[in-house]
Amino acid sequence: MARSLAVACIALLVAGCARPATTAADGRAVVTRVVDGDTIVVRITGREENVRLLGIDSPETHKPDTPVECYGPEASNRLAALLPEGTVVRLVRDIEARDRYGRLLAYVYRDNDGLFIDLTMVAEGFAGTLAIPPNLAHRAEFDAAVAAAQSARRGLWQACGGSHVPVGG
Repeated sequence: MARSLAVACIALLVAGCARPATTAADGRAVVTRVVDGDTIVVRITGREENVRLLGIDSPETHKPDTPVECYGPEASNRLAALLPEGTVVRLVRDIEARDRYGRLLAYVYRDNDGLFIDLTMVAEGFAGTLAIPPNLAHRAEFDAAVAAAQSARRGLWQACGGSHVPVGG
């Protein structure tokens, strides 16, 4: 039993080391640009990294071979307003460090005031929720925020006829 546990722990460590998360010790990074409503580029430990905001999904604006989705440009613009170039952010990981595209997966907080960016995008109606296990630390908060945004017909829930659910990711 102890041997099996040791082998499992070593396997998890090796899997975790396969693609380093490349995060600063304190999780801080500097925004270099906004890609769309749920993806940013940051400078961290001397290099640029794409960061996918965990738990949310905004309408697509740059997905190959797909049209721009309803409220996609507005979501991108709102994220850019919340995180202009040069903004210091704190990146907080959940269970998985990266997605299948190699992007860092993180909850993003604005460093100067602690604003939880992922939650703000959902609460203001610029994104829906995207729950992908095992990264579910804030699922209940996001679900409550999207329900409130839908009920109040904020953002995409008003502009897109109330039936649009962002897809992709």
